[in-house]
Amino acid sequence: MILGTGRRAALTALAVGLALAGCTRVRDHQGFVLDQTLVSAIQPGVDTKDSVSNTLGRPTFTSEFGDRDWYYLSRDTSNMAFNRPRPSGQTVLHIRFDDKGNVASVDRKGLEQVADIRPSGDKTPTLGRHRSLLDELFGNIGTVGAAGKGAPTTDNPH
Repeated sequence: MILGTGRRAALTALAVGLALAGCTRVRDHQGFVLDQTLVSAIQPGVDTKDSVSNTLGRPTFTSEFGDRDWYYLSRDTSNMAFNRPRPSGQTVLHIRFDDKGNVASVDRKGLEQVADIRPSGDKTPTLGRHRSLLDELFGNIGTVGAAGKGAPTTDNPH
């Protein structure tokens, strides 16, 4: 079946459009939706746990050792097609309370805390000697029962 020039051009444009649609940037947000006005309203010595909870809501997570530290985590990522997402913005808001439940400090960190961990490629490096397949298969020949390596000797009468 022979397609007309107009139909061929339309199918080509459709194929190119679909191919380019797979290359669009994908943006995502994870965690707390950060409102700069509300965050800047939290004041040490003025606010309490109740006022922070009413202003910002529940924290993303709290300290493992009591409830003196609250953390609000916000992260924006982007990636192309099937690539690994990379952080484009991050805020970790750390609110510390004193013994009475009043805000002692408000600390904000950003992308400087993101660690880029790159695992080793195909194999995990190990300590020790490197043995070939033949060494693994035939390495014990002659060592089983050899003197000085844990085998009984003929000099010992016991």
